Amino acid sequence: MTLMRFDPFREFDRWAEQALASQRTRTMPMEAFRRGDRFLVALDLPGVAPEDVDVTVERNVVSVRATRRPLRQEGDEMLVDERPQGDFTRDLFLGDNLDWDKLAANYERGVLTLEIPVSEASKPRKVQIGASGTQRESVGAGAA
Repeated sequence: MTLMRFDPFREFDRWAEQALASQRTRTMPMEAFRRGDRFLVALDLPGVAPEDVDVTVERNVVSVRATRRPLRQEGDEMLVDERPQGDFTRDLFLGDNLDWDKLAANYERGVLTLEIPVSEASKPRKVQIGASGTQRESVGAGAA
């Protein structure tokens, strides 16, 4: 297999992409779903070292920041450079029904997984129905 060293159209695309990318922070692909009494969020961060991932929670906002560093070293001859590098960020706004104090994070094989439990106050609960025999008498007595 041979790598083509120069493709004028690809080089133009790469140049334009790098110019635009320097002006914005990249986001990371995400999947979010509910499983029982918890929400799971998976963020793709391939090629990012665990120590380059930062998760913070402030009030109801979870911020995920990551940095992907290039593999190349000084003196390497670049042939193709299509992998996005630099800073990635994603902010997640959590509803009041989630317990962000108990948020847990796990990073494995380039996927950051956040687990956010539903707050106890938001979980469905059974309401006990009391006997109303004494209440009926007092309501009836007040009406007379």
